[in-house]
Amino acid sequence: MCLGASTLVASGEIRKIVHPDGRVEYTNLNDKQRAVHYTNTSKSSTQSVYRYRNNQGVLSFTDQRPVDFAFEVLRFDCFACGVSSPVNWQTTPLNLKAYRDVVKVAANQFGVDEALVRAVIHAESAFREKAVSRAGAQGLMQLMPATAKDLGVSDSFNATQNIHGGTKYLAALLDSYSGDLTLATAAYNAGPGAVRRYNGVPPYAETKAYVERVAILRDRYAKAL
Repeated sequence: MCLGASTLVASGEIRKIVHPDGRVEYTNLNDKQRAVHYTNTSKSSTQSVYRYRNNQGVLSFTDQRPVDFAFEVLRFDCFACGVSSPVNWQTTPLNLKAYRDVVKVAANQFGVDEALVRAVIHAESAFREKAVSRAGAQGLMQLMPATAKDLGVSDSFNATQNIHGGTKYLAALLDSYSGDLTLATAAYNAGPGAVRRYNGVPPYAETKAYVERVAILRDRYAKAL
C-alpha cells in the first residue's frame, strides 16, 4: 500500500476498494464518477498507486493506470513484498509464456533453476519490464542501478539484459550460500549485508513474506514447466 494513500484513507479523504481479483483501488470518486471517468481495462498492479485529476478537478488514487488523464506514479514496490497483500500465492495465475526463451537461455547459462528465475520475476515485478520501485530498482527483476552496472547491464528496461543480469546475480547469491534458496532470496530482497548481519533471514516482515512467497511460486512453476 502507498504510504501517502494509506494516510489519506485513514483521514477519510479517499476510500479503498479491494476488487475480487486482488486489485486495490484508492479513490475519492463515487461509483458513478468512476464509471464515467475511469476504466479498468488496462493492466493492473496491486503495488503501483497512481494519482490523477479528472477533467472536473477531482483528485483520485488508484492502482490501475488512468486512461486519458495525466497521472503521477506514487509508488511501486515488488509485487510479493506487501505484507498485507490480498493475493493468494497458492492460486494466483502463473505466467508460463512471457520471456520464455530468454529465461531458459539465462537459466541454462548461469546454472539457475528456470522455475526460480520465473518466480523471482513474478515476485519482483509481476512480469512488468518497465517497473520502477520507490528506491529506484528497475525492470523485470528489479535491479538497482549500481547492481545492474556491476552485472554488465546497460539498460535495465531491456528485458533480455535485465533477465540475464538478474539471473547472474541469483547464481552468485546461490553460490555464496551453498545453494540455500532461502538465504539467496532473502539476500536478493534485503541485500547480502542484512543476511550477514543477522546470520540468516533478516527479521524484516517484508523479507520474510518475500522469501515465503518466492518459495511458493518457485514450487508452483517447477510443477508447471
